[in-house]
Amino acid sequence: MSTTPYVILPSRGLVQVGGVDRIEFLQGLISNDIRRATADHAIWAALLTPQGKYLHDFFIIEIEGQFYLDCESERLMDLGGRLSKFKLRAQVDLGIGEDHAVAVLPGSAALDRAGLPAEPGVGRVLENGGVVYVDPRHSAMGARAILPRDGAEAALQSLGFEPGVLEDYDRVRLPLGLPDGSRDLVIEKSILLESNFDELNGVDWDKGCYMGQELTARTKYRGLIKKRMMPVDIDGPVPDAGTEILLGDKNAGEMRSGADGRGIALLRLEQAEKALNGEGRLMAGDATLTPRKPDWASF
Repeated sequence: MSTTPYVILPSRGLVQVGGVDRIEFLQGLISNDIRRATADHAIWAALLTPQGKYLHDFFIIEIEGQFYLDCESERLMDLGGRLSKFKLRAQVDLGIGEDHAVAVLPGSAALDRAGLPAEPGVGRVLENGGVVYVDPRHSAMGARAILPRDGAEAALQSLGFEPGVLEDYDRVRLPLGLPDGSRDLVIEKSILLESNFDELNGVDWDKGCYMGQELTARTKYRGLIKKRMMPVDIDGPVPDAGTEILLGDKNAGEMRSGADGRGIALLRLEQAEKALNGEGRLMAGDATLTPRKPDWASF
């Protein structure tokens, strides 16, 4: 990319969580430590079913004493409704951040332009009252911002960013292997460790109990992970999400999101290793997939 783009994402919305019990309330529900979400630091976290399966993921940062949860706009009401069920007598205020917009600033070059270090989650307050922060998953992804909707584009352009398109975001995200909500995670089916939340700063192992914590911890400590989400190079037409991946006649996984010859797939580690060692080709429909182990991965 010759310019440093920004993309306002209509696919993202904001749930606000305020009130004196907001920290304790979220701490018992999400996969990460809410105490690490402050006015100058963001986290990435998930809400799970009691059985430990994926429901929602979101980025969280504090703005003027409220937590803002950057989530999928099409599922925003579902997230708000689920949170409401757990309020009980807690002094928590839930709302929708209709006056704010979510933007992504993809690529590591965005960090210098936004005045941010290459440290996941680090953020700062902007003059217009918005916030910009390094993507908590990986600093190479660039930055994200929450901005007052009126004047959001002017604020980003004043920092030297230029209008971009969603493809600019995916062009950085897909090679890094970073999941993008329900484009890559299957609701009530995906589990966090297969989706690399442990490798991408989305799980805190020391925070104590939260909904779905038992399965997540058991999966980690018993070494039960047989699949992982991985970036793939695609030779041929980009397969639809959900397309079965084969190594010979054996199931090797399932395709997730993809574009322009790059994608993300949930792969069986044994089959992916064989493909990496030249012991066969991964096929998804008419496309050949070449898996790549990202630099951040320890699996």
